[in-house]
Amino acid sequence: MTSPTGKTELLIVDDDPLIADTLSFFLGRNYEVSTASTRTEAVGLLRDGKRVPALALIDLGLPPTPHRPDEGFALIADILAHAPETRIVVLSGQSDELNARHARALGATEFVAKPADPEFLRKLIDRVLSFRDTSTDIDDGLIGESAPLQKLRAQLRQFAPSPFPVLIEGESGSGKELAAAALHRLSERATKPYLALNCAAISPNLVEATLFGHSKGAFTGASGPRAGYFEDASDGTLFLDEIGELPLDLQPKLLRVLENGEFQRIGETQARHSTARIVTATNRDLKKEVREGRFRADLYHRLSVFTIAIPALRELGDDSIRLLEHFRAIYAAQANLQPFRLSATATSRLLAYGFPGNVRELRNIAIRLTTKFAGREVGVDDLEAELDLGNEPPAAAVLPAPTSASRAELVAIALADIQSRSDFNLDATLQLWEEAYIEAAQRLAHDNMSQAARLLGVNRTTLYNRIDTLAKDKRGTPQ
Repeated sequence: MTSPTGKTELLIVDDDPLIADTLSFFLGRNYEVSTASTRTEAVGLLRDGKRVPALALIDLGLPPTPHRPDEGFALIADILAHAPETRIVVLSGQSDELNARHARALGATEFVAKPADPEFLRKLIDRVLSFRDTSTDIDDGLIGESAPLQKLRAQLRQFAPSPFPVLIEGESGSGKELAAAALHRLSERATKPYLALNCAAISPNLVEATLFGHSKGAFTGASGPRAGYFEDASDGTLFLDEIGELPLDLQPKLLRVLENGEFQRIGETQARHSTARIVTATNRDLKKEVREGRFRADLYHRLSVFTIAIPALRELGDDSIRLLEHFRAIYAAQANLQPFRLSATATSRLLAYGFPGNVRELRNIAIRLTTKFAGREVGVDDLEAELDLGNEPPAAAVLPAPTSASRAELVAIALADIQSRSDFNLDATLQLWEEAYIEAAQRLAHDNMSQAARLLGVNRTTLYNRIDTLAKDKRGTPQ
């Protein structure tokens, strides 16, 4: 991410040459700047592999649909597929709130409306790049104590010592690469090489040479022999991310390596041997890809000797708060700022959020809140401004309302309760029942507060207010 000149790499993607040239000139004082005017051109620069930008400054409205944000949204995913550590700042004239929220959920760290002052952008870029991800410093890369994470930890420790392939499945941004790295660190191969290759990040016609290497003159531009990832991984671990993107015609060659360890460099007849442990990952449904003829069934079965499913963040309950606290502490320390804190209603809202962008989205939320609310309390309205509310995963169906047939039974229970207690208190009893119903709804909704509110027949804001009131009552805070 640093150029030969020692400057940090920066990529600008904008189809307006005046904006691109102006920003290149201004930011070129501090950064090594590359520019592209289309998504295709930007992806080509990333696939070239010579430069990996530390930050990409991109427009949403790009050809061939400059009046819609589709190409820009797709480019965010492309950049993160090719270079997951690249930070993204969106600079766009299509700056309505929904576009900003969705861009951030996809992985953008910040969203800036056009026109923007170049000096403001420079300071923003400096600040965004000052935040560093330290999740790989943790033993297994996982933070949290929920049942899904406990299961994941157990699988990582169970599968790590084995030499057999592991297939990691999970949504984009859920942390599949962290699980792959943990498998290596927890294995006896921990001191051996660990190489990672994103199959979506290189041109299809370069995948074979990248994986298996080539001899001198094997193709135009092959000026000398070169080893591929299988050789460089040696007896360590080779992680192939986005394995579903592997071209169909190359799949038999990968299958051969998995079956007997043999492969050949392009342009050679000599068989070479690999003892690398293969770990793959995908956010696709590979079984569906097999059924539709885009992925070989025999390769799928070889890759999935062990399968690990990375849970989505929305399935982890209170662990989303633990993760936020982890990121908050790190980024506040890095920026030399006081950490922000969430109000009770903001905490409940975060627990209810569907996180379409998973852990990557939460990390960027922590960065923005650290910047905007250092040392202050974040309310529910402040938090919701950072969420992609229009693209949350769909909620489950609402349960039917209770019928009046249960009224007599409820009266009987109340009668027995009042008669059996000399210290009966209606307010305390109603509060106890309210807490019980709220907790029951949260359990049924798997802590999705929007769904819980529908189960209880109230709107979301009312539910937040009731939870907040109940919490204050417990603390004895005056209303």
